[in-house]
Amino acid sequence: MRVVIAEDSVLLRDGLERLLGDHGFDVVGACEDVDVLLEHVRTREPDVAIVDIRLPPTHSDEGLRAALRIRADHPDVGVLVLSQYLELGLAMKLLEDSADGVGYLLKDRVSDVAEFVASVRRIGQGGSAIDPTIVSRLVTRRRVDDPLAVLTPREREVLELMATGTSNQGIADSMVISLRAVEKYVSSVFAKLGIPSTGTDSRRVLAVLLYLRS
Repeated sequence: MRVVIAEDSVLLRDGLERLLGDHGFDVVGACEDVDVLLEHVRTREPDVAIVDIRLPPTHSDEGLRAALRIRADHPDVGVLVLSQYLELGLAMKLLEDSADGVGYLLKDRVSDVAEFVASVRRIGQGGSAIDPTIVSRLVTRRRVDDPLAVLTPREREVLELMATGTSNQGIADSMVISLRAVEKYVSSVFAKLGIPSTGTDSRRVLAVLLYLRS
């Protein structure tokens, strides 16, 4: 498996080159800037490009932009972005289209040699390698952002049926409960979602819109 590396830290770059070479990879290029990286990818046909997210000259997001360009121009090349710290916004830019052949790992993960080597190999084969910290952060954010998280399973079931246009009586029949019980669930859904009673807006429609957006 052919690999190119773009990392401005000489120590880490040399360490990655030696580590991968010791595990059977063919490191066909190692550099410290974006222009040379893109030239390596174009001319040396690697299976994987390992890219530091922050590269010269500004050390902001040059590495990420290079990774996105490689994804666009060379879709058969896997891309593994390494970052010193978790930068969720930049990570999501890399992953928003597809996670196939893509990885985002914190540099600390390199110390787990077996896992790191397996990640590079997996990316080269079209798989993905996402740092567990990212997964944990996304799950937490999903829970915080999800307005339906406050609902019980039964309340969510009522809302799902409401979203299909089912009447209260239809919900009662479907869930095998009384009409009065459905009315209590519906009122509870409105209250928990913070939907006030007004003379102009349909609380039912607003609740369904929240459901669809979530």
